[in-house]
Amino acid sequence: MEIVTINNRAIAFRRYGRRVDPARPPVVLLHGAGGNHLVWPARMRHLAATSVIAVDLPGHGESSPPACATIDTFTELVRDVVDALELDFFVLAGHSMGGAIALDFATAYAQRLAGLMVIGAGPTMPVSAKLIETLREDFAAATAMIVRYSYRRGAPEEELALYLAHLRQCNPEVLLEDLLACAAFDATENLAHLTLPTLIVCGQEDRMTPPSMSQALHAAIRGSELIVVPDAGHNVMVEHPDLVAGYLAQFIDKITNDQSSNLQSPNLSIS
Repeated sequence: MEIVTINNRAIAFRRYGRRVDPARPPVVLLHGAGGNHLVWPARMRHLAATSVIAVDLPGHGESSPPACATIDTFTELVRDVVDALELDFFVLAGHSMGGAIALDFATAYAQRLAGLMVIGAGPTMPVSAKLIETLREDFAAATAMIVRYSYRRGAPEEELALYLAHLRQCNPEVLLEDLLACAAFDATENLAHLTLPTLIVCGQEDRMTPPSMSQALHAAIRGSELIVVPDAGHNVMVEHPDLVAGYLAQFIDKITNDQSSNLQSPNLSIS
């Protein structure tokens, strides 16, 4: 892991990419509540000809605490990280809470983004009161509940067990703070102003952030593309890594080709 220091706080990240095509914008990956950069499957971290940076958000993985209490605080931290890494123009992809952060970043700093990919998130991110109450009283029961609702029915038990072990590595207070930050998030009023290339992906069987939330996001962001993946739940990129990585690669292909076309188009304006 590499480390960048932001306000005396060590933020860990890992950089991927071999034989990178400089014409392709780099990708920054933001994980969800209670996660770290390894939530992203290898297929998404190793995109062909593309520089990929997967971040451990503060208080998660190898990044030092404290975590952030609100989505916009996470956003400002991400801004500081990309500034430190001298990323002037990039694609931002986020899952769940990371999707909320990506949306907030896009509404605040749209000029920095070549594109936006949101997985399993919506204009708001409501969290059940029962889950919050359970998390305050019984971390084991709460994490089991999250796992149950993060996968499609009938998902392999070994996949569920792996995610459960991963979640239980998180500090219970950090996970609670993450969920409270999600519950308070509301980007509804700001989305109409977004004109970025935006790809929205969700699992058809997502019970954490149902497809209706992704559909609302699609309706709010002009020109966005929505893909609903059948036989998939909230952790759609884990359940179908090749498929979702392929969507991301195609999205970057289109952005790169569009940028190339714009650069090659003759200036026909008459002064």
